[in-house]
Amino acid sequence: MALSKVNPNLITNGGSRKNLIINGAMQVAQRGTSFTGLTSGQQYVSDRFENQLSSAGTFTFDNTSTAPDGFSNSQRMNCTTAFSVASGTYLIFRHDIEGQNLQEAAFGTSAAKQMTLSFWCRSTKTGSLSVVVRQPDASNRMFSKNVTINTADTWEKKTILIPADTGGTINNDNGSGLQVAWWLNGGSTYGGGSEQTAWGTQTHTNKYTGTINLGASTSDQFYLTGVQLEVGSIATDFEHRTYAESLLACQRYFEVVADGSGADDSPYFGMGQGAKSDQINFQYYYKAEKRAPITMTVATVTNGYSAKTHSTTISHNTLGVGMTHQNLYMLWGYMTNITGVTEKTCWQMQLNGAAALITVSAEL
Repeated sequence: MALSKVNPNLITNGGSRKNLIINGAMQVAQRGTSFTGLTSGQQYVSDRFENQLSSAGTFTFDNTSTAPDGFSNSQRMNCTTAFSVASGTYLIFRHDIEGQNLQEAAFGTSAAKQMTLSFWCRSTKTGSLSVVVRQPDASNRMFSKNVTINTADTWEKKTILIPADTGGTINNDNGSGLQVAWWLNGGSTYGGGSEQTAWGTQTHTNKYTGTINLGASTSDQFYLTGVQLEVGSIATDFEHRTYAESLLACQRYFEVVADGSGADDSPYFGMGQGAKSDQINFQYYYKAEKRAPITMTVATVTNGYSAKTHSTTISHNTLGVGMTHQNLYMLWGYMTNITGVTEKTCWQMQLNGAAALITVSAEL
């Protein structure tokens, strides 16, 4: 219990963390390493980095081993169906940072500090992309700046100095304090303006003023890794974390409870007790303290979940969750739509099929 109460974003090796980005080296991909046929909506691949697209053809988003020296992984956008840009087109990587992790920047005060964003990128196309930083707590007050891809199919390090904002707001809470987005394409709703290099009111047409226009061809690809945001005006060397540290930090926002594919160490996800003839209650303790109350997702799989005693096995397709019974450290769940349960008997909860999956999310 004690370990689950540690805020993983505060883990240090004898000092504070300078990199405000979680999983900037793209080491962790709990949801899977590749998602194909995506045409709209949002999809996490590398943890904490959300791919967003609309009216932007068809893409594969994946976590790859293509990376610059000193890194092992990157996040890739790969166009599989080209498209013509519509007014509402957008194609974005986005990372959200909790406000309470950004207080050192002192935005909204006379002591506000500059910040520096650095990252490695690689593209099959040359041209410029737009980086947009927004403050949700200040009505999405924003800053935008273009960076240029100089050479195709070559890793390049980019650096952006983000000015101090004495007029901004970053609340000291667990909500989104800053949103950093890499715009690879955008229609007239989000483009046609100019870089917004001083903090000010959100202006949609200033979000994508680049020229890279990813997605015009099925050969278009873009890679991102080595993302670092730090307080100060100098881009220092990337702060590497161990895989274990990065995973624990990511689990504050998303956690795999159990995975029947074998990606998880064990198909077992808890011990339960018979509550009545058609219900078994169980408890699950999170691996990391959650940012906020969770939502739980369960894949519906034929006979994918089961409960066992020493002499009886009950298999079923769905898992009900008592969502009112949870806190930041654990949840109380229940298996329903079953028969043959004896009250107060002890049951072992487990997954049966490779497609069976249980996850919890407290994403920003």
